[in-house]
Amino acid sequence: MDTTRELAAFLRARRERLAPADVGLPASERPRRTPGLRREEVAELAGVSVDYVVRLEQGRGLRPSPSVLDALARALRLSDDERGYLFDLAGQRPANRPVGAGGAASSLARLVDDLSPLPAMLLDHRFDILAWNREMAALMLDFGELPAEQRNSIWLCIVHPAMRDFYRDREQVIREGIADLRASCAAHPDDSALADLVAALTSGSEEFVRLWAQRDVRVNGRGHKRLQHPKAGPLTVEFEVLAPLQDPHQRLVVYRAADPASQAALDTLTGDAHTLQTA
Repeated sequence: MDTTRELAAFLRARRERLAPADVGLPASERPRRTPGLRREEVAELAGVSVDYVVRLEQGRGLRPSPSVLDALARALRLSDDERGYLFDLAGQRPANRPVGAGGAASSLARLVDDLSPLPAMLLDHRFDILAWNREMAALMLDFGELPAEQRNSIWLCIVHPAMRDFYRDREQVIREGIADLRASCAAHPDDSALADLVAALTSGSEEFVRLWAQRDVRVNGRGHKRLQHPKAGPLTVEFEVLAPLQDPHQRLVVYRAADPASQAALDTLTGDAHTLQTA
């Protein structure tokens, strides 16, 4: 990712989504030729010069200080995730720990298994699937049958044919996944494998291109997903994402049934998975 150009585009996109009323400004008598706030209004709200905002939005190599970034975040009404993304793009967030060589630590892989009968899997910051238990394989896909390069949760959700109708709220799930991916890209701007993933999705999916261009940013720590399982039918799961202290670039994802009917469907799937494993 070219962080200077992305910072410029992100600031423009967030300025254009706001109306004067959103930030407490009176409606202008002059008709607006473009959507959103004017640069002058952002500059006034942030306490910086109009020229500074212009140069930022033109990607002219500025490196805003943390105090300026705070002011811009407040002016543009950024969420916490968007604010973190802004700081990452400007190179002002405290440095992360170095990313390891990859792979799941044996203790984490065992933990994923120990979480049975709850479906669980371990991801890295690229959303590569490092470990999973039999319940997660029964719920989603048997990841062990896939080539290693396809064991990526973002890629699977967007590209894999078996996942096309898996999410009943597909647009929302894909949108949130891409927003999470964008945050990871800003936090790891020098990760060539992550950049390759974005390039592959850009060349292979019009859906990804459309949603990526919206520049949404959101880190998904918990929520729910409405599924349409080919065997168990409709069910809803709640998910929780945990980050191990020793491996902060990895994510432990755990699913739970959201209601009794979904629990019954999960019990059927996990029972079938256990039978297959022990047969």
